[in-house]
Amino acid sequence: MQPYRPFYRITAPVSSRLSHPKRRVVQAVSGRRVPVPDPGFELEMALQLRERQTAAEIGQLFRRFSQDDDYVDALMRRVCMRALARKSGHQLQIAPNVAVKHPETMEFGDGVVISEGTIIHGRFDGRCVIGDMVWIGPHSFLDARDLVIESYVGWGPGAKVLGSEHTGMPLETPIVATDLVIAPVRVGTGADIGTNAVLLPGVTVGENAIVGAGAVVTGDVPPFAKVAGVPARVIGWRTEPLGNERPISNVGGGGAEKMLQDTGGQK
Repeated sequence: MQPYRPFYRITAPVSSRLSHPKRRVVQAVSGRRVPVPDPGFELEMALQLRERQTAAEIGQLFRRFSQDDDYVDALMRRVCMRALARKSGHQLQIAPNVAVKHPETMEFGDGVVISEGTIIHGRFDGRCVIGDMVWIGPHSFLDARDLVIESYVGWGPGAKVLGSEHTGMPLETPIVATDLVIAPVRVGTGADIGTNAVLLPGVTVGENAIVGAGAVVTGDVPPFAKVAGVPARVIGWRTEPLGNERPISNVGGGGAEKMLQDTGGQK
């Protein structure tokens, strides 16, 4: 029996014959937008809803317009959220299939984008602040019981923040039936949270830090740090174009030193 021979000749490795597309730099869109004030009729509609309808009725109206992405549905989602939230800035964009629990405890800045399928889960006595020009990617989950996301934060698709955990005590009680401990989560201005990253209760992500895709953040992230992995560790620092490192301030009382020790002092 003759050994199998392909009918074609391989003259060179495939990788060498295919031309890889070159990287290119394009201008950012979301973070460069300049929000303009919402038209007066939207502000009036929100005021009328708040004065004439209960929160439950406005929430039902929000859900009625939650499925489609046409002009009227998007407008009504924005109007309803302005009527429900503690504060809602101009040009808030809420995509279809977004769920918000306890919006009365939430503040949204100007130009915030909440992408499709996102869940923002507040609490009746909680506090959630989302600053100006924050972009939240599709299918994100925000435990918003004690959450502050400062301005110009990019939140990758599927990223999650957990702001509470069960005590698990007493041992004979099912964990889901034990008390919750709520711990504040803070994300500093200009930080970037990668796709499917997870922030655990009580962490602070410093300004302009980068959290890599899929990272699980269990401790504080210093400003301008780059972290990745499970659990997340510092893998580098953001630098100026000439390679001069920006000064790094500590987060959470020596967080930078501790994380550098965890990585063997490598920058």
